[in-house]
Amino acid sequence: MALKDDLTSSVQGILGKTFKERDGQKVPTSEDISLADGAVKLDAAFIYADLAGSGMIAKQCPWDTTAKIIRAYLDCATRIIRARGGEIRSFDGDRVMGVFIGDSKRSSAVKAALQIQWATRHLIEPEATARFNSVKNNDVKIRQACGIDVGTSRAVRAGIRNNNDLIWIGRPPSFAAKLSDAREYPYCTFISADVYNRLNDESKFSKGVDMWEQRSMLFAGVSETCYRSNYWWEPS
Repeated sequence: MALKDDLTSSVQGILGKTFKERDGQKVPTSEDISLADGAVKLDAAFIYADLAGSGMIAKQCPWDTTAKIIRAYLDCATRIIRARGGEIRSFDGDRVMGVFIGDSKRSSAVKAALQIQWATRHLIEPEATARFNSVKNNDVKIRQACGIDVGTSRAVRAGIRNNNDLIWIGRPPSFAAKLSDAREYPYCTFISADVYNRLNDESKFSKGVDMWEQRSMLFAGVSETCYRSNYWWEPS
């Protein structure tokens, strides 16, 4: 079959398909969902952890130094998200996405974000500065941002046999990704109002002081209330 005919048949088949949706009791993997017509509905908190300015790091540092910094960031973010009860479901360059479910999903995701900020500021940046002259001599700043939103989304599989992965449909993953794009250092953690309004006290206050500052962000053409924080949380 010619490629044009193959593409035409595929698009017609996909757009004409009816999904078989089911409620999810856990964060699904690709193997849990049918490539042909599967969909899992999930109430979850999504966190995107995004290393900022990796292009500038690559411009000023050798490739292997850049690779080590990105790997260190993604390693820390992944370990922290997993330690706080989240599941990793996507890597995209210098960004990782985690999914939290359960009654404490908002607070667990926020704690993970604040610990990722600690790891970046107090572990990765000083260690890289001490080790690599290209970082120290060029005054390279290693920064990051985490974005978190919560709500109902659907997971489906996209791609073809042996070349596919999960994609997440809905506002929460999209808005979390948008929040992680914010560059307002030293504010490095950004959460939606839906997350903030149901945080436990441990994730909302530090010594009785609210760690979060209200602001707004344009998303999908609408001004959305969100909150930012310049705090971090040292893992124990």
